[in-house]
Amino acid sequence: MVAEGRALTTGVRSRLLARGTDGGTIRRSVLPGGLRVITESMPGVHSATFGVWVGVGSRDETPRLGGASHFLEHLLFKGTRRRSALQIAAEIDAVGGELNAFTGKESTCFYAHVIDRDLPLAVDVVSDVLTNAVIAAGDVDNERGVILEEIAMRDDDPGDAVHDLFSEVLFGDHPLGRPVIGSVQTIEALSRSQIAGFYRRRYRPQTMVVAAAGNVEHRQVLRLVAQAFGKVLGAPAEPDPPRVGVVHGLGRPARSVGVLHRSTEQAHVVLGSAGLDRFDERRYALGVLNNALGGGMSSRLFQEVRERRGLAYSVYSFASQYAGGGSFGVYAGCQPSRTHEVLSIVRDEMAAVAAEGITEEEVERGKGQFRGGLVLGLEDTGSRMSRIGKHELTHGEHVTVPELLARIEAVTVDEVRQLAGDLLNRPMCLAVVGPFAEDEFDGEL
Repeated sequence: MVAEGRALTTGVRSRLLARGTDGGTIRRSVLPGGLRVITESMPGVHSATFGVWVGVGSRDETPRLGGASHFLEHLLFKGTRRRSALQIAAEIDAVGGELNAFTGKESTCFYAHVIDRDLPLAVDVVSDVLTNAVIAAGDVDNERGVILEEIAMRDDDPGDAVHDLFSEVLFGDHPLGRPVIGSVQTIEALSRSQIAGFYRRRYRPQTMVVAAAGNVEHRQVLRLVAQAFGKVLGAPAEPDPPRVGVVHGLGRPARSVGVLHRSTEQAHVVLGSAGLDRFDERRYALGVLNNALGGGMSSRLFQEVRERRGLAYSVYSFASQYAGGGSFGVYAGCQPSRTHEVLSIVRDEMAAVAAEGITEEEVERGKGQFRGGLVLGLEDTGSRMSRIGKHELTHGEHVTVPELLARIEAVTVDEVRQLAGDLLNRPMCLAVVGPFAEDEFDGEL
C-alpha cells in the first residue's frame, strides 16, 4: 500500500498558492481520478485538522431522496470493510482526537482534529470511512430511528423550524426549499439500496476536495491520501450527475406567507427575499450591508427592536448564498402579541435602508466587523481547513486572507447603497412559527 501511494504521487505537481508572513504556506495538488488536495501549514501549532469535502448535499436530492445526504453522513460512520463503528470511534478517542461530519445544502464534510503526530491515523480513518463504507441494512434501520428523533428535536425548536419554513416559502419545490435533514415521510421510506446507490453515484474522487491545516507538510499529506484512497483513485472518471441549476434568483418567492402553528410562549418570524448568487461580485458589499442592518449589537435592527423598544431578545439579519441564487432575511423572536409590531418595525428599517442606504460611519463599522469576523475565525486548524477546503470546492480557486481583506476594504458607500436599493426592494416573503392561525398574516405583506 505504501508503494502504491508513492506511485500515485509520482509526477504529481504541487502548486504554491500562498505564502504567509509567518512562514506558512498553502499548496494544492490533483491526484489521479481528479481528487484535489489542498494544505495549509501553520508554524507554531501542534495539531492538525484533516477533512474531506464532498460536493453533494440536499440540493442534489430528488424529492424521493430527501434527506439522503444527511442519512448517508450518519451511515458512513457505522462501519467499513476494515473497521466496525466501535473501532472507528475508539481509534480516534485513543489519541484524544475529534471525529465528526456535517451536511449542508451543497456539500458534506468529514473531518478529524488530532495532535500533529497522529495525522496519519486521521487520514486513514477519515479516508476509510469515505471509501470503504459497508452501509449495512441493519445500520440503515437503526440510524433511521436516530434521524427521526433528530427531526423531532428540530420540530421542538421553533427557532430552527422557522428557518426551514422560510426556505420552503422562498424556494418552493426547488431542492433548496427542502430541509437538509429530510422529512419524516422521506426518511421512513428511504431504502438501503437507494442510499447505497446515492453513495456510489456521488462519492467519487472528482467530486471531493481533501483539505488539511496545522502542523502539516504537503508531500506527506499527499502520500498519506494516495495510500488511503488506493484503488479508488485508479477508477475511470464518470460524468458528474447533474445538479439542479438556477433558482428563483430575482423572481418572486414561491409563496408570500407560511405559518406553522405551535403552542409556544414566543413567536418566531423570518422576513426576507431572494438573495445573491455565491459568485456575485457584490457579496462583499452584502457582508457590510448585513452587518449594518442586523449583524451585531450596534446594527439598526438590534438598536431599534431590542435596545430602544425592548420588543425582542434576539433579532438579526442573515444571508445565504448558493450556486444560482441565495436568500436574505431578518429573524426575530418576540411575544406573540407583539409580532405584528415587530414586523412593522423591521419593514420600516429595511425600507429606510433601501431608500437611503447606510451612512459612511455604518459602512466603516460594517467593514471592521467583517474583517474581524474573518480573521478571528481563522485562529484554529479546523477553521483554516474549512476555509481552504470549502473555497476550493465551491469556487475552484484560492483567495488569500490579505486579498479578502482588500476586497472588503474596497467596498464603498455607493456600492452598499445600490445593493440595498436592489436587494431590499425585492418581493418579500414571511415565515412564522407560533400560536397563530394559518390566515393570521395573510395581509401582512
